[in-house]
Amino acid sequence: MDRIGPVDPTVADGKTPTVVVDGVHITYKVNGAKTGRGAATAALSRILSRRPDQRGGGREVHAVKGVSFAAYKGEAIGLIGSNGSGKSTLLKAIAGLLPTARGSIYTQGQPSLLGVNAALMGDLTGERNVILGGLAMGMTREEIHDRYQEIVDFSGINEKDDFISLPMRTYSSGMGARLRFSIAAAKSHDVLLIDEALATGDAKFQRRSQERIAELREEAGTVFLVSHSNSAVTSTCDRALWLESGTLRMDGPAKEVVAAYEAFTKKK
Repeated sequence: MDRIGPVDPTVADGKTPTVVVDGVHITYKVNGAKTGRGAATAALSRILSRRPDQRGGGREVHAVKGVSFAAYKGEAIGLIGSNGSGKSTLLKAIAGLLPTARGSIYTQGQPSLLGVNAALMGDLTGERNVILGGLAMGMTREEIHDRYQEIVDFSGINEKDDFISLPMRTYSSGMGARLRFSIAAAKSHDVLLIDEALATGDAKFQRRSQERIAELREEAGTVFLVSHSNSAVTSTCDRALWLESGTLRMDGPAKEVVAAYEAFTKKK
């Protein structure tokens, strides 16, 4: 079956689907016998081409197991679950960066994975990376020029020092994440996939981020948020998916799903 394709145009209950995940399984190899850049590159090549490991070593990880759901325009959906539950793997598959072993993913428009589409470079200044990231997100040079100051102000990285003129390798991880989110949030998206970006920054930045996500939803987009912060999910999303050991345990209103997940973790 096709891994990525146009979404079925059927409208359910008056809602237009933007992402349909149909019985998706995702597997990949983890090789422990050899380390280093060469091994990592070879492993990635095998994943993307679906070729088996010719050495016969390594362990196959079944990261996502038969997950199905549909997402609709205007929704903000949180993905929660324990470490290794398959949340980030599923997000990368929706973005088209990982193949499915079985099942299909259909999307309406181009999904944008925050931090990947805006592939920023450490040796370039923040200013140059705003341009590079904007182009990677599909913005024109004119759009980037018009929104440049808004992007910088939103990120908050220039509030104390002129960091925007320094190479990004001098930024903290939080500063880099804030700039990536600011670039991505400057453009409307059919489907925006956010992986832990809202865990960085102070309360002021998190509040601005949540307000911007609400605006993106009003612009008829769909937002997916992977977060270990249950409060970020309940304050930002109206729906949540709980993944555990690669399976979808619960899909429903964010507060109900988070409450069930928290009860589960207390028993462990």
